[in-house]
Amino acid sequence: MTAPSLVAFDLDDTLAPSKGTISPRIAGLLRALLARVDVAIISGGNETQFRTQVVDQLAEADAAALARLHLLPTCGTRYLRHDGTGFAPVYAHDLTPEEKSAAMTALREEAASLGLWEAEPWGDILEDRGSQITFSALGQRAPRDAKHAWDPTGAKRAALRDAVAPRLPGLEVRSGGSTSIDITRAGIDKAFGMTQLAERTGIPLTGMLFYGDRLDEGGNDYPVRALGVPSVAVEGWEDTADKLEALLPTL
Repeated sequence: MTAPSLVAFDLDDTLAPSKGTISPRIAGLLRALLARVDVAIISGGNETQFRTQVVDQLAEADAAALARLHLLPTCGTRYLRHDGTGFAPVYAHDLTPEEKSAAMTALREEAASLGLWEAEPWGDILEDRGSQITFSALGQRAPRDAKHAWDPTGAKRAALRDAVAPRLPGLEVRSGGSTSIDITRAGIDKAFGMTQLAERTGIPLTGMLFYGDRLDEGGNDYPVRALGVPSVAVEGWEDTADKLEALLPTL
């Protein structure tokens, strides 16, 4: 492909370890990218995670660079842009209190029925992210090794998703990260977020380049690839950094 006008990324296990901050190496590469092209980050993480994991680590970037950074938390159900002083919402497709309650009840009951409700998790299992309800099987603060070992084939997440989805016909239920299920409004996934990005920036999907660690069919990055966005599969943030160092001289 020709040089992209926008480079987009998943966050956890692509730009940073799960729930961890981006490294100084990644921060430097993002600043270098922002000097050349627009940059977008789209992930199931909430807005607070984006600010902690990414924005706080880009303190050396100036306002002009940050104006080229597009943040799409909770799989694009929210969209933030820099307004000269800080990141402010462009839109937010929040769930209603009734939708949130129904989603949490379904997740709790079906996880218990399948034997997937942990008695002693690392933090909360259910999280209200405003525009997304997230189930984290081992808890929000589970160690990375435990998370990656919990469901390596994806069978547990698929079983829970298939049990919950019929109970929430107006909502989208999908596998998220290595231990998570995400619930949003129907039709809203990373493909929705990327489409919104194209409409609002005027950059066509074919003019973008996306990096993700779950581009396999059924992975939470797959909708971006299926949409036709040129995509690069990575295995962890170090792999992303290596590939960005190869990309930068071509921009």
